[in-house]
Amino acid sequence: MDINPIAYIRTEFPEKFGIPRQSGLADNLRARIIFEPEYRNQDAVRGLEGFSHIWLIWEFSANRRSCWQPTVRPPRLGGNVHMGVFATRSPFRPNPLGLSCVKLERIDMDDREGPVIHVRGADLMDGTPIFDIKPYIKYSDSRPHAICGYVDDLPERTLKVVLPEECSSLIEDKTVIPALVETLSLDPRPSYHDDPERVYGLSFADLNVRFKVKDGVLNVVGIE
Repeated sequence: MDINPIAYIRTEFPEKFGIPRQSGLADNLRARIIFEPEYRNQDAVRGLEGFSHIWLIWEFSANRRSCWQPTVRPPRLGGNVHMGVFATRSPFRPNPLGLSCVKLERIDMDDREGPVIHVRGADLMDGTPIFDIKPYIKYSDSRPHAICGYVDDLPERTLKVVLPEECSSLIEDKTVIPALVETLSLDPRPSYHDDPERVYGLSFADLNVRFKVKDGVLNVVGIE
């Protein structure tokens, strides 16, 4: 089967590190879906504006491999527990396909690359290829009483973020601050890292954000 990208997404994440591990966790994250020229047809999105959320089917383009393993080590389990690849959402899969539910903010028909779809809450790296877009339909897609296996027993891991004034003043585009803080609060570190003296670096938008984590508090120590 031939499958080709219909679009690419533009996000604030030039690298994999720091991207939320699931979609919808950081609602302040905004992204744009830019269609390839042959799919830039307003008729193709007719009616989509009436939906609040959409599904994206995409490729883990930064995780292409020539082979696969039947088990993986989910980060939320500390990176030391093996689970079957089909019992996880790991990017290391036989076919590197991702599935994300994102909030549809608007469709810009007048953009020179239009129609351009503006979304929120995407967990994708900048430039990720999109293979398909489908509307989210709550009567069939929502299962409020679903059992989620080992995931049900995992506690939510969020951090308090301290962004000093001397750091925030270096950010020219103040509109990205809420999304940056929300991303940092999700704890970008690998689950098995717990060194309070280690300085981490996160590439976000045009920023290089350096931070430390200690006792549940993430302190931003520098921004370039």
